[in-house]
Amino acid sequence: MSKAERQARLAELKAAQQQVDRKRRRLIIAVSVAVVALLVIPTAVVIIGEQRRQATVTEAAAEPLPDVVEEPDLDASHVTTDVDYGTLLPPLGGPHDPVWQDCGFYDQPVRTENAVHSLEHGAVWVTYSENLPEADVSTLRDLTGRHPYLLVSPYEELAAPVVATAWGVQLELDSASDDRLEVFLERYLEGPQTPEPGAACSGGTNATS
Repeated sequence: MSKAERQARLAELKAAQQQVDRKRRRLIIAVSVAVVALLVIPTAVVIIGEQRRQATVTEAAAEPLPDVVEEPDLDASHVTTDVDYGTLLPPLGGPHDPVWQDCGFYDQPVRTENAVHSLEHGAVWVTYSENLPEADVSTLRDLTGRHPYLLVSPYEELAAPVVATAWGVQLELDSASDDRLEVFLERYLEGPQTPEPGAACSGGTNATS
């Protein structure tokens, strides 16, 4: 084989290799794009779905919420003794301990007088029956991670499995997955009914009873 023939053959081999390399690069790019699409598109769908869900919650919270019990003109004085709150439990407000209950999730009951002080500061106190299914308890625990002014604890002698209470208002629920719970939170967390909106919901006490 002459020198010219060898050079021609090398040129052919080089051209063939370049073509293989181009195909390989196109394949890598196509696979990469497909992988990104598989990751991004579901995430975008989730984000859009969550935005729509939140918009629905916000819209519902702008209207009066059915089945909410209201108790206006509650005494907000500080006392150092136990309080008889009557028959509506947990109470919607009233005299309370000078120290508020830190917001967050509790798996043991908290002292009512401290929790009522948290209501005065704009907290929503979600109480749950001690035999509430663990899945529902987990749902409530997760909610406290999203809402810094949410206080969740078990409570004896509830009239419903879950009861959401803010200062002066209360809603009984059959489960933690009831859609009205998030609407209640949207409407009443640090809501207009709060005597001291913006006051602390931490730095008080995290004791359980």
